Amino acid sequence: MSNQQFVHRFIPNSAPETKERMLKYIGVSDAEELFSEIPKEIRFNGTLNIPQEPVSEFEVERHVNNMLRKNITTEDYVSFLGAGCYNHYVPAICDVINSRPEFLTAYSGNEYVDLGRQQALFETASMLGEMLDMDVVGAPVYDGVSAAGDAMIMAYRCTERKRILVPELIGRERMETLRSYCSMMELETVACDPLSGLINLTDLKTRLSDNVACVYVDNPNYLGGIETKVQEISNLAHEAGALFVVGVDPISLGVIKPPGQYGADIVVLDAQALGMHQNYGGAQVGYIACRDRGELINVMPCWLYSVTRTVVEGELAYSWHALYDRMFYVIREEAQNFTGTSAGLWAITAGVYLSLMGSHGLEQLCYSILYNTHYAMQSLATIPGVNVNRLNAAPFKEFLVDFNKTGKSVAEINRQLLDYEIFGGKDISGEFPQYGESALYCVTEVHTKGQIDKLISSLKEVLA
Repeated sequence: MSNQQFVHRFIPNSAPETKERMLKYIGVSDAEELFSEIPKEIRFNGTLNIPQEPVSEFEVERHVNNMLRKNITTEDYVSFLGAGCYNHYVPAICDVINSRPEFLTAYSGNEYVDLGRQQALFETASMLGEMLDMDVVGAPVYDGVSAAGDAMIMAYRCTERKRILVPELIGRERMETLRSYCSMMELETVACDPLSGLINLTDLKTRLSDNVACVYVDNPNYLGGIETKVQEISNLAHEAGALFVVGVDPISLGVIKPPGQYGADIVVLDAQALGMHQNYGGAQVGYIACRDRGELINVMPCWLYSVTRTVVEGELAYSWHALYDRMFYVIREEAQNFTGTSAGLWAITAGVYLSLMGSHGLEQLCYSILYNTHYAMQSLATIPGVNVNRLNAAPFKEFLVDFNKTGKSVAEINRQLLDYEIFGGKDISGEFPQYGESALYCVTEVHTKGQIDKLISSLKEVLA
């Protein structure tokens, strides 16, 4: 950086005399002292490739826009990527509502001055409760995987047991996040059937004991298969005195039985699919739901939005102060967990999406996804060397594509598909070596027949 000191128009408090007073107030002589705890080997030493002198606003805007144009999004190319962040259609009304100042700037606030937000979040939770067939739905948390981690901590505190059982095919990133959440517990994997990718009930039985806090499954699972033995899994968990925790794709509930109907004690989900753009990996927002049981509700690490009647006839009042004394706003470091606030905006977006779709619309959406998924699988099966039946579980929008007999790696195939303006499926050869050169493909309602046919013709050329 230039030795010349100046007041940067885009950085508050950049005047030299202001910075000097701030440093003096906190008791340091130089800003570098604030970073002394960061190891030198991971600190950046040098000058960033950005303008060093004051520039005009239009120059900054042009510079940033030129950088952004280097990105290629899933709106530019046809994308078959999923694995946690999905390319669903976002109705225009979702963006209109979540861009309104009263929601966009009021993602958190006191219930007395923010009644509209309180009602919007209450309505979203109510709709999710109906979809999941669960009694209690908490306020939104960061994302689906953090909700799963919170649910496991709930099970640990509720049962006072330390072992958590999860499927071995849960996905690397998801597993790493859960391990960080469950550092005080023992996270143990249950074998999955190599032919279907579904949980092996025999192995589950051998691992269940009186020190298991919960059994966790995703339905559909990470590789897209629908777990067909969820009632049996629920029964086995409960017979061992453990809780049954289920992670769901909310979109799938248009056709798949809700977890409340097969014995789930706690349900978690990521609502990104409900009216949110992908935006480089998010918006993501998670939810935790449970049965109306005091021992579960008391360990939920999130607000509970409630409603009651006021002294004015016909008037309702909304609040997030239910069981307030268990939250970190009150007990601080003794809290059971900590939650974020900005997820509230995405929770309102999810509510807009669900109210727009309705139960019938969600059902029709699922049929469209299933039709497109099966059309893509049947079409891929016509390509020599490509196997879409490696896993024989019923898929919902995601499925495994085996390229082992093509003589090319998934990384090589995906790299060449970019020349055809296509993002191929997620390469899972590193996550699950037992499947070799395989990719997880995702097909939703936004994929047209022409786009799927383009994938097939492009793959044929790449593999020729």
